[in-house]
Amino acid sequence: MKLLFVLFASLFIPTATWLGDFNQATAEAAKTHKLILVNFSGSDWCGPCIRLRKEILETEYFENYASSHLLLVRADFPRQKKNQLDKEQVKRNEALADKYNAEGKFPYTLLIDENGKVLRSWDGFPNETPEQFVQQVSMYAHDTN
Repeated sequence: MKLLFVLFASLFIPTATWLGDFNQATAEAAKTHKLILVNFSGSDWCGPCIRLRKEILETEYFENYASSHLLLVRADFPRQKKNQLDKEQVKRNEALADKYNAEGKFPYTLLIDENGKVLRSWDGFPNETPEQFVQQVSMYAHDTN
């Protein structure tokens, strides 16, 4: 019975969705006035990237906040053959990196407004809790509820 309740309850918990298309995110941001959080990651080779994902970006606390306040874009650059992205996604990620991460930093996380202006950046693993990270993001976010 308890398992059934947990499964049922999980259907109503908002989850954050990561997009692969920055243009799609900016179009949505123009309509909703939400900020865009872009995460440049090497998902299968960058230790700090994996840690950031597990310890902050995939936590329930962050996902609950992000699901109603942010648009999320992950620009992933995996190295292992089994994790390679399709050619179109690679092109989108490379174009985004050319614009916002020319130095090739990993992890590199940006908070961007609907006009493409960088409001805040995190270079490397932000050594903080999910709550502290959300607090920093929320200083820039508009109330979209």
